[in-house]
Amino acid sequence: MISGDGGAPNGATEFTEESARGVLGESCLAAGLNPAGAELLRLGSNAVYRLASAPVIIRIARDPDSLKEMQRAVRVARWLETESFPATRVLPDVRQPVLAGGRVVTFWESAQEREEYATLNELAKLLRRLHWLEEPESLGLPYFDPFARLGASLRRLDGVAEEDRAFLEDRATKLHKEYDRLDFVLPFGMIHGDANIGNVIRHRTGEAIFIDLDGFALAPREWDLILTAIYYDRYGWHTRSEYESFVYHYGFDLMNWPGYPVLADLRELMMVVWLGQQVTTSTKSAEEFARRLNALKTDGSRRDWRPF
Repeated sequence: MISGDGGAPNGATEFTEESARGVLGESCLAAGLNPAGAELLRLGSNAVYRLASAPVIIRIARDPDSLKEMQRAVRVARWLETESFPATRVLPDVRQPVLAGGRVVTFWESAQEREEYATLNELAKLLRRLHWLEEPESLGLPYFDPFARLGASLRRLDGVAEEDRAFLEDRATKLHKEYDRLDFVLPFGMIHGDANIGNVIRHRTGEAIFIDLDGFALAPREWDLILTAIYYDRYGWHTRSEYESFVYHYGFDLMNWPGYPVLADLRELMMVVWLGQQVTTSTKSAEEFARRLNALKTDGSRRDWRPF
């Protein structure tokens, strides 16, 4: 949690581009890499850098208490490689994760020199293939508890007005009751946890691969379909033909499931609260959070929401 005086747990400072750049330098020194000219690709749940000196991606976790989660992501990546599953690969010969500047840092092979996203069809095929895999117990995958994650995010809303926090907490409480009554129909098992078009990129070989593996967990498979559904249905970020093709290639239309509205409301709330954690460090995030919060309060259109 980011405190009011600019501090955070484990000695970490506020998560800004400037502080992340300092962590980048320290972690590269520990790993024997050169950070000169590194490009910041995104600053969200992670600060993601591409090195100029080597084909390496460095991910710095926003949450300073994410060591176990990142250790699990590294295990998942190594296991997926043994399964020849198309996914991002950890950098070999580097002991990781690394702790630097109070943050948790991991090192990955760069898929290609520029970021190119794959298609919804490829996302569907990857998910279908992933959901057929049987994970070993050695991965130590947790059971996915959306309300534990949501509760932790709500506690980090330091820059949000108390009345807005209360509104979000009340909405979470109501959704918890509705969620407990859901009757999931897809098999329970391993999920990516944040499956969406932004986490499927094109490898230099032309193959579509999964990235951001730290959300792997055990849960109803509906969770891996919900983002694509609401990106189409609520926000208009996908076209109808794109969504229908996704459904065809995966083999199940989540929007025909009676529990869809509840799962959609819950995933949407998680998106809004996640953004709310960044209002003190990003004007852009603060503006988008205000837009989304107003839509929740008024049950207004989501068509003006912007992807983050």
